[in-house]
Amino acid sequence: MKTIAIMTTGGDCSGLNSVIRNLATQGLRRGHRILGILDGTDGLTQDFAPNFVEFDYNTLPPEEANMAGSWLRNGNRHALNFETAKKTGLYEKFTTRMRKSLKAMNLDALVVIGGNGSLSIAAKSQSVYGNLQLIGIPKTIDMDIPATDTTIGFDTAVNGLSTFCNQLMLTGRSHHRWFVVQAMGREVGALALHAGIATGADAILIPEIKFDVGNLCRHIENIQKEQGRDYGIIIVAEGIKLRGHSGQPADMISRELTKRNINNRTAFPEHTQRTGDTIATDRILAARFATAALDAIDNNETYVMTSLDGSTVKTVPISEMINRGAAKPDPNIPNMFIANAFVPDDHPLLSVAVSMGAYIGEIKKTGINNSTR
Repeated sequence: MKTIAIMTTGGDCSGLNSVIRNLATQGLRRGHRILGILDGTDGLTQDFAPNFVEFDYNTLPPEEANMAGSWLRNGNRHALNFETAKKTGLYEKFTTRMRKSLKAMNLDALVVIGGNGSLSIAAKSQSVYGNLQLIGIPKTIDMDIPATDTTIGFDTAVNGLSTFCNQLMLTGRSHHRWFVVQAMGREVGALALHAGIATGADAILIPEIKFDVGNLCRHIENIQKEQGRDYGIIIVAEGIKLRGHSGQPADMISRELTKRNINNRTAFPEHTQRTGDTIATDRILAARFATAALDAIDNNETYVMTSLDGSTVKTVPISEMINRGAAKPDPNIPNMFIANAFVPDDHPLLSVAVSMGAYIGEIKKTGINNSTR
């Protein structure tokens, strides 16, 4: 028997509770003791004792496991954590409390369910986690984690954003109006790209591909002239930039459309993209990742991350995630680099989007024809 703790960190998303319940119930069936750390690293830096719960089979019922958010909670933004500790000069105090709490819990293993930031930091914090077996499970709606084909929460976010756009399409038709929808994703356009394909968007703008706003406007004008349709969806990722403009990306694009007398409105689904009941594909992925994480613990692996490679779930060293990603300095933690995965220029959905008639920017890749006629 091993004592295993579960911790969720970073932004929340659908699928976290599915992972937590699977880790708990599968772990109990294997004879392990399963603990849940409350509020992420906050729960390990209390003044008196670590803040955690011990799981039994009924702690997190199955109907609640399908809901969004984290039953364990992800921590308070301004509490003492890796970022705030570095900023305030309290890093030694923070890490001392972390080590003390982990020792008091008498853990054998820690499962961190986190994004690329959390997993990158964990990989560089072996002095804090010591000899614990550390297993990462990738979760994010951004799909910016290298070394895995998908992440917990991504499919549900795509489904939610697509549903949001579908409803806007109906009111757009009623009012002869284009909707400019701003998708989450930070500097990565995967969410916008996938939801744009699912929705049938007429334009998909992502940070990885340069675009010409004049060509975008002409593309919409061509649709109105040649197809006789004066409504539709334009999806823009929150990380796009437009020279000479400031503000929200959707507002920037909307202003340019308005200059061309293209009737439009903006829409911001914002944090609804991180909510909603977890759809089946994310629930299945959660169960598979939990199994892989527990197998890794039983096999005495450490500093590994669960990964989907094609149809196969496996573990890869967290260092591989970092080495395969585009490393960028963490804006909040000095001397810390975060691994990022971006939409590559040979992503198959780019060709699909163009074939569907969507404007996706000034594609240079041979074989993709993205002309505006």
